[in-house]
Amino acid sequence: MALYSEKVMEHFRNPRNVGVIENADGVGEVGNAKCGDIMKIYLKIEKDIIADVKFETFGCGSAIASSSMATELIKGKPLSEALALTNKAVAEALDGLPAHKLHCSVLAEEAIKRAIQDYYEKNGIVYDKKQFPDCENCEHCSK
Repeated sequence: MALYSEKVMEHFRNPRNVGVIENADGVGEVGNAKCGDIMKIYLKIEKDIIADVKFETFGCGSAIASSSMATELIKGKPLSEALALTNKAVAEALDGLPAHKLHCSVLAEEAIKRAIQDYYEKNGIVYDKKQFPDCENCEHCSK
């Protein structure tokens, strides 16, 4: 049996939405240089809808595939739907990830939430802090 699904390989070889959005409405960066996976998500938001999303990821193939799939899953969606995206949904959309690579889908979820949190903070929008990762104290960012 192959270690990675065809979808993982497709998103790794041909990632979608790679790049930077200049003057992004929200930017979220998560990860840890020590373990090698760093994700940065850029959002362009129009009327509470994610009009555009781009990513930069430094990491393994699973991290790139997770970033690519996550951006595809939230593009054109309301912020409320993007906030509801889970790492499990990202992994399932990729037809699974090996157990030791599931942290990549977690990073994708966290990067999206950080970008939305950044958007809320830049625009003075009140939000529930419990909806967002505490990156200063989480296991991915504080190692």
